[in-house]
Amino acid sequence: MKVMSGVYRQNFFVTSAGDKFLIWKRGLLSLGLAWLTGVVPASICGDAVAQNLPVLGDTAREELSPLMERRLGEQIMYIVRRDPDYIDDWAVSEYLNRLGNKMLEARPDARGEANFNFDFFAVRDPVLNAFAFPGGFIGFHSGLILSAQSESELASVMGHEIGHVAQRHIARMLAAQKYDAFIPIAALALAILAARSSPDAAIAVASGGQGLAIQKQLNFSRDAEREADRIGFLILRDAGFDTNGMVSFFGRLQSSMRNYSDNAPAFLRSHPLTSERIADIQGRVADQRYKQVPDSLDFLLAKARIKVLQDPGTQGLIDARAWFEQMKRTGRIEDLVMANYGLAFVAMKQGRYSEALQYHKTSLDIVQGNDLLSLQARASCMFACLELEIKFAAKSYEEVIQRAERAMTELPLSRGIAYIYAEALMGKGAAGRAESFLRDQISLYRTEPKLHKLLAKTYAQLGKQSLQHIALADEAAVQGAWSAAIHQLEIARQQKDAGYYDMSVIDAKEREWKEVHKEELAAEKKQSKPLSQ
Repeated sequence: MKVMSGVYRQNFFVTSAGDKFLIWKRGLLSLGLAWLTGVVPASICGDAVAQNLPVLGDTAREELSPLMERRLGEQIMYIVRRDPDYIDDWAVSEYLNRLGNKMLEARPDARGEANFNFDFFAVRDPVLNAFAFPGGFIGFHSGLILSAQSESELASVMGHEIGHVAQRHIARMLAAQKYDAFIPIAALALAILAARSSPDAAIAVASGGQGLAIQKQLNFSRDAEREADRIGFLILRDAGFDTNGMVSFFGRLQSSMRNYSDNAPAFLRSHPLTSERIADIQGRVADQRYKQVPDSLDFLLAKARIKVLQDPGTQGLIDARAWFEQMKRTGRIEDLVMANYGLAFVAMKQGRYSEALQYHKTSLDIVQGNDLLSLQARASCMFACLELEIKFAAKSYEEVIQRAERAMTELPLSRGIAYIYAEALMGKGAAGRAESFLRDQISLYRTEPKLHKLLAKTYAQLGKQSLQHIALADEAAVQGAWSAAIHQLEIARQQKDAGYYDMSVIDAKEREWKEVHKEELAAEKKQSKPLSQ
């Protein structure tokens, strides 16, 4: 089977060991979606939410409850976050989530009937692609972010992916496939009868039945992608972005896939022809009044960071440095800001901390000389985070602590500043202060895995081994990895410093998590049963 990659995902069917899977990490979905369907689906979209239509999700709810869908997404993300290609960069993560939440605030009904909390993240891959996991987890390839020539283009992809999640379309696909699964079964029964008189006829009948089932799934996916485009268009418009961004990005996608995009017969494709989708969106844009939307400062700086993070090796940093130096020659204020910021990031990665701070200052000075950019900078964590990162890398922990405490009063919602503050406290040897700070943070942001991981690191520094493994158990639990969480509790119970209170906490968590895990396994068994009959 020929595998095609693009910004809008396609169905790839799992038929043999040689076939590839849907998303960025080939084989990753075998840990999540494949067990549900026997087929790895593209997320399937309808526009009921975006157009305030009645929700038609009763059958889907029977196949996969909102809670189970979220848990499935969390379990997949537990693996994704441990992959070396996952971009664990707090500044990039904050930018993507701020952009996503801006779009969701403009269209709250896009959260869908399950009212999902969305989580946006980036992965290291040069291919133009984006993808959505069940439960509101949306990932972007680094290549896609870099290829976006405007924030409206990036937002158009984000709107499309939000649309895929909004109506829980993986669950809807399961409901539809439950009945389609009987087509190949019926064909197989006919093939057994035909084999008595003609083996060739038996093969033809069985193959025809499988082909019909696959074609129904392909048709469902093509229609879904069209609808997802329309939902994305509405979200893009209501969030105040330039709707032409969707058209221009479609054109770039078409160019990048020219060798295999529009050449395949339409009936063999799991997504509509790109030219068809461009024409559809162009028709919608024609009714809109043109408005110029300037790119945000965070968009420029996030792209600079992604350029460095896409290939952080020695040669990659050299290439990134040359790319930023070339950008400076344009003389455009946006390019100068982005180039100097990027050069600061490169210099930090190369261990040239004084040079990094100088580039950082140059970029910030340019921003402060522009009224619009200066206003945006005051609400952004990008400059504060980079300064803290540089000084942390230089092991100036006391300076990082002091600067971070001021920054947290100015940007109290910034998660990146909180993380690096805790790291600096541990770097200085103030693990007790770090423990207290992280406990307070967890009381506010209980579902953040990174906070639990940092707390475990703090306990390790303090020599509190039992508490260290309890924190690691909590990290796994908030991501739905119950087996890993229970295993960490078992390790915690065996530690010599486990006191009476610790044992009580371990026992309580273990009982609760085993019960939840048992319920989820029962639900999985119930959902997979119709597909195996």
